[in-house]
Amino acid sequence: MYDLPYLHTESVGPETVAAMTRVCTKVREVLPKLPLGVQILAGANRQAIAVALAAGLDFIRAEGFVFSHIADEGQMDACAGSLLRYRKNIGAQNILVFTDIKKKHSSHEITADLSTSETAKAAEFFSSDGIILTGSATGVAADPYELNTVKQEVKSPVLVGSGITANNVHLFAKASGLIVGSHFKENGIWSGNLCPQRVNDFMNKIHDLKGSSLWP
Repeated sequence: MYDLPYLHTESVGPETVAAMTRVCTKVREVLPKLPLGVQILAGANRQAIAVALAAGLDFIRAEGFVFSHIADEGQMDACAGSLLRYRKNIGAQNILVFTDIKKKHSSHEITADLSTSETAKAAEFFSSDGIILTGSATGVAADPYELNTVKQEVKSPVLVGSGITANNVHLFAKASGLIVGSHFKENGIWSGNLCPQRVNDFMNKIHDLKGSSLWP
C-alpha cells in the first residue's frame, strides 16, 4: 500500500512482482502453516496469482472481478474470465480468489442499478471463492445490514474487508472472515507501524465473543 501512486493493472511490472515474491516467500518461511494471501494494487490480480504460486501462498484478494467501476487509478473492468483461465493455465487452481464487490475508493455510478446482493450473485456465478464487502474507504466499516442481506443471497463465503475494530466486530459476527488492517496499526492509521497491543486486545475481544450469544 506504500507504493504510491498506484499503477493500473497491467502497468504493474516485473520489478513489483519480483519484490512481492521475495517478501511473500520470507513471510511463508516464518509462518509455514498459517493460511496466507496477497493483494497487489491496483487490480494486479494476475500478478498476485503468480506471486502466490511462487511463494506458496493460499489465496489472493482481487478487485474488479465482475462489472466495471471507476477507481482512483482509472476505469477497472471485469476480469473474472481471463483471471481464472490464467490461474488454470499456470497450474494455480489451489489458490483461492477472494473478490471485492462494489469496491472501496471507487465510484459505482455506472452500475448504480445493481444492488450489492446482485453483484455478489454475479461474482458467485463467475466462480469467486469468497466475496468481500467493504465500506467506502480504507478504515470505513461495511454495512452490517448489507452483510446479512448478502449472506442470505449467496452460498459463497462472505468476508468483511474494511473498518473492523474491537468496538464493532460483534456487528460482523456472521461474516465468514474478517480482513483487519488499519485497526492493528498505531492510532488506527493504516500507514502506521503495527501495534502489538491493539492486536492482542482485538484477539481477546474475539475470544470473549466466541463464548457469548453474539457469536453464531
